[in-house]
Amino acid sequence: MPRIFGTDIPGKKKVAFALRYIYGIGPTRSAAIVAEAGFDEKMRADELSEQDINRIMAICVAKGFKLEGDLRREMIANIKRLQNIRCYRGIRHYKGLPVRGQRTSSNARTRRGARKTIGVVRGKE
Repeated sequence: MPRIFGTDIPGKKKVAFALRYIYGIGPTRSAAIVAEAGFDEKMRADELSEQDINRIMAICVAKGFKLEGDLRREMIANIKRLQNIRCYRGIRHYKGLPVRGQRTSSNARTRRGARKTIGVVRGKE
């Protein structure tokens, strides 16, 4: 398993797909990195040499991609900023509700969590 930017990428997958395991690299960036590095499309991540890994890292640094920890910190800072200024989106983040206008009366189970049953306490009959 090669290690790039502190992330283990799966060795059995093709390089273009394995690079997507790095936070901040999606399909478009992955394809651009493979094309610029000049790798064969069928090349697997296990076949990468130390020089190839260094070439991938150099391309990412040269293009100024924010990856892994830096990107995560920036995204968390953006959410904290929204919460601190108490804007609508920040309040929705704080409450754990959908932020981008989705309905909540019938859906939003992913964001709101599992249903909480509210029972009725009855007296002795």
